Amino acid sequence: MTLDKGYRPMYLYRKKFLEDADKAGSKPVSIALERGEGEVAVFKTRLYESGHAKENFRYLERVVKFMLWGYGGYKFLIAGADELVEKLQKCYSPTGARAFDFEFMRGVYLREITFEKVREADIPSPKTHSEPVSLTGLGKRIGFDAGGSDRKVTALENGVVVYENETIWNPKLNSDPQYHIDGIADSINKALEKLGGRTDHIGVSTAGIVVDDEVRVASLFRKVPKTLFPEKIFPIYKNLSQKYSCPVKVANDGDVAALSGAYALNRGGVLGIAMGTSLAGGYIDREMRILGYLNELAFVPVDENPGAATDEWSGDAGVGGMYHSQDAVIKLAPEAGIELDPSLTPAEKLKVVQNLAEADDPRALDIFTRLGDYAAYTLMWFNVFYDFDIAIFMGRVTSGKGGDRLIERAKEVLEKEGSSLIIELPDETSRRLGQSYTASLL
Repeated sequence: MTLDKGYRPMYLYRKKFLEDADKAGSKPVSIALERGEGEVAVFKTRLYESGHAKENFRYLERVVKFMLWGYGGYKFLIAGADELVEKLQKCYSPTGARAFDFEFMRGVYLREITFEKVREADIPSPKTHSEPVSLTGLGKRIGFDAGGSDRKVTALENGVVVYENETIWNPKLNSDPQYHIDGIADSINKALEKLGGRTDHIGVSTAGIVVDDEVRVASLFRKVPKTLFPEKIFPIYKNLSQKYSCPVKVANDGDVAALSGAYALNRGGVLGIAMGTSLAGGYIDREMRILGYLNELAFVPVDENPGAATDEWSGDAGVGGMYHSQDAVIKLAPEAGIELDPSLTPAEKLKVVQNLAEADDPRALDIFTRLGDYAAYTLMWFNVFYDFDIAIFMGRVTSGKGGDRLIERAKEVLEKEGSSLIIELPDETSRRLGQSYTASLL
């Protein structure tokens, strides 16, 4: 039984749009998105040369949406689509359809999203400030992982682990930023003691959005008053550099998870996909660099169907979090004929369906088969924006027989579509070493 028959993968939608535009007569369009301190991401595509205004806007807006949440940024420069720039600006405004995106990015980059018409010659070259990570762990290094329920720290000396510690804490329940500052220092100091009181480098893996080594948005600090963020939370990790007299590198936990996979594979060009409460992601380029992309893949469009499920938070339809998480399983359950007790938590509902899959219930297996379709087409769509060969799948949705069916189906679809993308699961080494170890390599 095929579920969600209205599903229209962005990958196939884009493919047909470009084919039709080329047949009718197309024109090139270049989009640059600025973020951080002079960093730029660039994407090139095509639109119908004349007419088809509605189709052109729909396609371009979906591309812009992906760039915003995939790469991150605040200033769009568009060459080749002057007639659509003003409409995009109205869409991404406090009163537009993408008001959520506008307000969210203003909180991340402290600037408003703008769109500007430019000539092709004025489109800047892509630029990133990121540098390759260390794969050797030379010197005295500390890795710290800030999780929602525990904090972990690892100390390395010339690549050899000399200390590991895991401490329970409750950052989401504490409004005093000093609680967080003291907890981080406690873990770092314990590792520092094992290194003889000196470290050459500190790497941090943290939940949330990181810009220029600063935490701009994070559930870890949800109770801290927003008025205290600029002074206390934004620089909470960056301040470690002065405190410990060493360089400090901070990365989103999704990027660190992807780095863990790249480290195990000893190669770059890796996209990390974590399917759990929502969809999380990370990217390591071919030079083994973390590029500072936003990688908030829960908000990127993956289904073009206008009647697709709507994300409650952003108000947009067809975005990643509704297709690659426990929410996707819950969404498909009624159509598959599985009734879930509404009093159960989302995680408990997922477990009900997973248990049915373990018992080879065809209804549950149909759900995970459809999730495999979602995964394959989304990977090919992501590959349009990210240069990768290997996708590493993680998260509770990929576990058990249901997860096996998801992966199996995704590989089948990739092969059918002629894609060379490879799906991998985290190896035992990556799982054993964990995020704090990998953070030390940043």
